[in-house]
Amino acid sequence: MPELRKDPIIGRWVIISTERGKRPSDFGVTEKRVGNKLCPFCPGNESATPPEILSFRTDNGKPDSPGWTLRVIPNKFPALRIEGDLNRRGHGIFDMMTGIGAHEVIIETPDHFIDFPDMDEKAAQDVIWAYRSRINDLKKDPRFRYIMIFKNFGEAAGASLEHAHSQLIATPIVPKRVLEELEGAKRYYQFKERCIFCDIVRQEISDGVRVVSQNDNFIAIEPFAPRLPFETWILPLEHYSTLEDIPEKAIPDLASLLKETLGRLAIALNNAPYNFILHTRPIMDNNNKEYHWHIEIMPKLTKVAGFEWGTGFYINPTAPEDAAKYLKEVQLKPSESKVIVDNVK
Repeated sequence: MPELRKDPIIGRWVIISTERGKRPSDFGVTEKRVGNKLCPFCPGNESATPPEILSFRTDNGKPDSPGWTLRVIPNKFPALRIEGDLNRRGHGIFDMMTGIGAHEVIIETPDHFIDFPDMDEKAAQDVIWAYRSRINDLKKDPRFRYIMIFKNFGEAAGASLEHAHSQLIATPIVPKRVLEELEGAKRYYQFKERCIFCDIVRQEISDGVRVVSQNDNFIAIEPFAPRLPFETWILPLEHYSTLEDIPEKAIPDLASLLKETLGRLAIALNNAPYNFILHTRPIMDNNNKEYHWHIEIMPKLTKVAGFEWGTGFYINPTAPEDAAKYLKEVQLKPSESKVIVDNVK
């Protein structure tokens, strides 16, 4: 029997319809790296990208030359441009402004053939350090109101290049989806004087059935009302409203759990395309009590069609409890930084 579930944060309803579902191993999506000697993100091709904003290097090499382990560059085809003024204006009932913002690419590794789950621990931590560094720098720009970090893996998830990378976009407004989440968290806090995300973490630890993995500082869960099959969240166990608020000593645990979680999903779902998005407090919002930053990972296993667009409902063929059970049976093989999956009937 299908079940309607309500997201406790923004009030969105989803339909868990397992009758429409398949086993995770039956989704049949596989993304393979085919390689490209002309890849602009590979070492030796630095001249094919805009000049780097930040790089981590093993030597004292010059910028925009080989020898780097991570690079941050402006997006060559930016959604928003950093130069200029906002020029807010109206035309009758319509509002507009200049497309001011920042759009950057974090090239996570010089190796064309590996992704985040395959990186060693130091390289994975460096990606988190790069995120923090760029957020802290862009927060100083008074034109910006929100900074989003996201990763598109696989063509179906919007990745135009297969070399492992993530992106950052700073916007002069707070996106509507973020406002909905903030407003939901605020309503809950006003009613109970507690952070809803903290309560979710406590509830999930207590219930146990939707927890995928946990370490000393972070937890990976399948949310109670997921929009998509195997939608997975990573949250800090302690209350922090932004990524840059967490203690530096917690970064290895974040990198480790993100690496582990993406690795479990890669094997369990046949290397399916996915998006992950960092959800964080807006720049100008100084209220640290109501909001709790987190990462949402959304594999691309189903398609959003007419019913979803017309109603705002999502139909999910996989119950989160089943997804968590399946992912927990994926076992890591530390010596190779790979994952193996048990046979699941």
